[in-house]
Amino acid sequence: MEEMKNKHNYPILFSVCTLIILVASFVLTFDRMVWVLEVFPILLGFPILFFTYKRFPLTKLIYILLIIHFVILSIGGIYTYAKVPLGYWMQDWFGFSRNNYDKIGHFAQGFIPAMLIREVLLRMSPLKQGKWLNFIVISICLAISAFYELIEWWVSAIQGASAEDFLGTQGYHWDAQSDMLFALIGAIVALVVFSKYHNRLLD
Repeated sequence: MEEMKNKHNYPILFSVCTLIILVASFVLTFDRMVWVLEVFPILLGFPILFFTYKRFPLTKLIYILLIIHFVILSIGGIYTYAKVPLGYWMQDWFGFSRNNYDKIGHFAQGFIPAMLIREVLLRMSPLKQGKWLNFIVISICLAISAFYELIEWWVSAIQGASAEDFLGTQGYHWDAQSDMLFALIGAIVALVVFSKYHNRLLD
């Protein structure tokens, strides 16, 4: 009974935390238009998760990972990815030539969706645990990352130079390719680190 209660509490806590994150980042942001562009995945995904949780509640691992992802996105929405203080600190600590906070975001873009996709496929498709499941999860994560880069390109084409804060390329010509590479690495690391634990949660 206690386990069932906790299972139903996770979506409620997830919803409350998400709303707090969104409101706080909206209040603190320096540019409301950039904020919308940066947190758009939350604005799109949260209502879907909220209205489907009674029929399809997720495991606690997924809710926790999604909150972490939302925090990463929202921090980017507050400062823009190229100006996040953590990125400047990393620049000083490791001697980077640019603010690399966006790479954290793209690593998370692979890491966290990989676990969400894995759960959906295991629960709603004929796929079983194994190499084919991992291959398909990684492929979907790469597709999401590539589509996100297309969105950035479209925004750039529409807004021109004013889209630089959203793009955060900082003059790096291989930014799109490196973003997809970090998403790929994130997806692989997630499957290696969490698959066994995730399996126990799904049993």
